Amino acid sequence: MYTYLDKINSPADLKKLKPEQLPALAEEVRRFLLETVSTTGGHLGSNLGAVELTIALHYCFDSPQDKIVWDVGHQAYTHKILTGRRERFPTQRQYKGLSGFPKRCESEHDAFGVGHSSTSISAGLGMAVACDLEGTKNHAIAVIGDGSLTGGMAFEALNQAGHLKKNLVVVLNDNEMSISKNVGAFSSFISRKMTGRYFRDLKKEMQGLLRNIPAIGTDILHFARRAENSLKGFLTPGSLFEALGFDYLGPLDGHDLPQLVEVFNNINQLDGPLLVHVMTTKGKGYKPAEDTPSKYHGVGVFDVATGKGAPKAGSKSYTEVFGETIVHLAEQDPKIVAITAAMPDGTGLNRFAERFPKRFFDVGIAEQHGMAFAAGLAADGFRPVAAIYSTFVQRAYDQVFHDICLQNLPVTIAMDRAGLVGDDGPTHHGVFDLSYLRHLPGMTLMAPKDENELRHMLKTAVYSGAPMAMRYPRGAGYGVEMDRELTSLEIGKGELLVEGNDVCIVAIGSTVYPALQAAETLKGRGIAAGVINARFVKPLDANLILSAAGQTGRIVTVEENALQGGFGSAVLELLFDNGRQDVKIKRLGIPDHYVEHGSQAQLRKDLGIDAEGIAAAVEGFVKS
Repeated sequence: MYTYLDKINSPADLKKLKPEQLPALAEEVRRFLLETVSTTGGHLGSNLGAVELTIALHYCFDSPQDKIVWDVGHQAYTHKILTGRRERFPTQRQYKGLSGFPKRCESEHDAFGVGHSSTSISAGLGMAVACDLEGTKNHAIAVIGDGSLTGGMAFEALNQAGHLKKNLVVVLNDNEMSISKNVGAFSSFISRKMTGRYFRDLKKEMQGLLRNIPAIGTDILHFARRAENSLKGFLTPGSLFEALGFDYLGPLDGHDLPQLVEVFNNINQLDGPLLVHVMTTKGKGYKPAEDTPSKYHGVGVFDVATGKGAPKAGSKSYTEVFGETIVHLAEQDPKIVAITAAMPDGTGLNRFAERFPKRFFDVGIAEQHGMAFAAGLAADGFRPVAAIYSTFVQRAYDQVFHDICLQNLPVTIAMDRAGLVGDDGPTHHGVFDLSYLRHLPGMTLMAPKDENELRHMLKTAVYSGAPMAMRYPRGAGYGVEMDRELTSLEIGKGELLVEGNDVCIVAIGSTVYPALQAAETLKGRGIAAGVINARFVKPLDANLILSAAGQTGRIVTVEENALQGGFGSAVLELLFDNGRQDVKIKRLGIPDHYVEHGSQAQLRKDLGIDAEGIAAAVEGFVKS
């Protein structure tokens, strides 16, 4: 089926090809990516753009002895295909199949597990130092995208790497910046020549010679360095990296395999920190992805011929409802501003950005800055709403504590993708936010049972005058009827949905409707189970929960969050603090291990927090 790709099961097989055969291999890889990702879903645009770059890296370096670290991993599909996982690649992001990201336990060629951005340079530097301490000459290569370079951690690592002067190669995969052909061609020529050993040796010899010339040698050397730096700074964007202690090479055409191979082969012979600036095109080779790269960043199943995906379910997603609601509120209040960290589409803020461009702020992949920025806005009387995926709010924990809660500033944190996100797996499951936020003094924490309640909670948070966090799941809502008017909920007030004398199920957020279905099932089995929609994790509705505990003597808590320190723990604390140790309690949620990837439905079933699992657990609890 594939002339070259079918013969490659390791980087060693790749190296058997002649350089002139590599472009044909790149086209086969691109075709394979389209054929597989169109049937499984995944990250497409960035991977189509990184095909030639990945081939060149594995052709010139020796993985796993040379460590290739991918930032985020959105662009590492070709890496997986070339390192022995081609036959299993159609299982990527499928239940019990390959991960959608590099994973150390999956292959010796996955030098570092990733999922969050801006980590590659730090990890790569650690590996470069390890090589130096062990006395080896291996390279560490960090491949980072221009978007990930917006994260402050990347610059912290660059600063340290420039100081340590170890054998670290940073490949900046730039698929956004526009460079003219003339400048790019000249820079490519300069970079190829400057990486040659003859040029480098000559440069060192000339520096030594000039230093030894009495009186004027040092002045000439200083002038020469200034001239070289001025030329580089004028022609390339590398002066910043040079100032940080890196030798800068580029920009290079990231789809010109002969050029990439020549430069990487030369780099393989050099020492010290190097930054290679490579220009690529997102979605390269597939016109729909080239035309609308953001649409094809992460895709579901789609038709390759037309580019059209499978039709969406009828109900709006929580993300869409959030986006519509914040626009509605902002139309009435000019003090409302919206913030996101490089996810305007993913968080539903694209409509807000179009409607209120001066009140929308995309801070890049810089969640820490985003939270402190929101705190600054709140300190001056605005009502900021920071919409960030739950798993990425973790990166700004200190800012939530120090800059928001400690100063009691009215920032609303809208945590999308809370709970189990599905195919993206453990790096993206938002199953810890209830645990790491509820213990912060001053923080109010809530979760809606459906998309209509989300709307009321958003208004509640925006006008609370205090720090508030709201979490909601990935995917479609229940299609419930939407109230015409938005109202502010009473803080810390839950609702009793079903009365029952045998046991009470206290559920939060995405587990409320499964709890209601479980209660209906239990009714048919002769068990009267009450159901409470807690709404708030902090503060809890103490009166409602204690009343149910007194009536039934049995409480079952259900959450799509880690059990350690989560919602169930909060209810346990409530019962203990109020002297109700006589009440029997069972907690359902995420146990103390990382949950792998799979569909949300499958994972909820495995963990026993779907309707069937809740019913079985409650029945066993009541009859025990």
